[in-house]
Amino acid sequence: MLLAQISSAPDNYNAATFWFVLAAVAFVGACIGSFLNVVIHRVPREESIVFPNSRCPSCGAAIRPYDNIPVISYLILRGRCRACRAPIAARYPAVEALTAFLFALTFALTGLNLALPFNLVFVAVIVALVFIDAEHMILPDAINYPALAFALIARALVPNLYGVGFLRDGALAGWPAWGLSLVGALVGAVVGAGFLWLMGWIWQRLFGVEGMGLGDVKMMAMVGAYLGWPLTILTIFIAVLTASIVGVAQTIRRAWHDTRRWKLRLSSGARAALFRRRTRRGLKSSLPFGIFLGIGSIISLLVGLSIISWYLSKFTY
Repeated sequence: MLLAQISSAPDNYNAATFWFVLAAVAFVGACIGSFLNVVIHRVPREESIVFPNSRCPSCGAAIRPYDNIPVISYLILRGRCRACRAPIAARYPAVEALTAFLFALTFALTGLNLALPFNLVFVAVIVALVFIDAEHMILPDAINYPALAFALIARALVPNLYGVGFLRDGALAGWPAWGLSLVGALVGAVVGAGFLWLMGWIWQRLFGVEGMGLGDVKMMAMVGAYLGWPLTILTIFIAVLTASIVGVAQTIRRAWHDTRRWKLRLSSGARAALFRRRTRRGLKSSLPFGIFLGIGSIISLLVGLSIISWYLSKFTY
């Protein structure tokens, strides 16, 4: 499915132009990834993303322009600061390379059109949120709120009418496309935020611990506004599925590890009971769910319509 979409992407221009634009978009993505590293490092610390210039977090030495080339500078410096030789976190080239790859993939799957710049901004926002949540387990309002405003503006400028047929044929019949799209974005925001808030409420009632932070809810309001409600539901489904797989595997691994530490001191029955207790405790442990929401939202953006169409085709006779 994915390869078929990529192979059909350059229909409107020749292959040479397609690969040139692909490389250019990837280069822009790498540069944006370098900026996202600043965002990921400074926003959780409530620091300015503009001033001061980038510096080594170990010695404070300013990073020179030729040492700030995405990915390449990291390789040339062998992952160390030029001034103090302190290690540079692998997260920096990883964010740059990942953003470059996602930008290129977004262009390859969606084409060169008016929606592309908005899609690329959406991808960049998701990358920043995913890495911040992975490192700090927060999804900052300083990103979520402007991103929500961006999503609403984007849907007014580039209408997305997928899933708003009930509006177009109902009370809002005759509305312009941008108006329907904006209402659809609001519906998507309510569905995304409301569904996730409900999941968190149910989890708290079942296990007695907070299951969903408000940062996740606000993130899904933004995602819902941009993608619309059908792709938002798909995003949540993918996030829950992937988080469940990772969470269960992680819980079993930790429970098995803890149990093995006591295997010489406990009987087989006691070890089994300990394993069950550790597993139940692990299911209550926190997991940065924003990572999985980010994965789901990017998959939904790029191939979500194909996934939904494939799924619905299974019920067509």
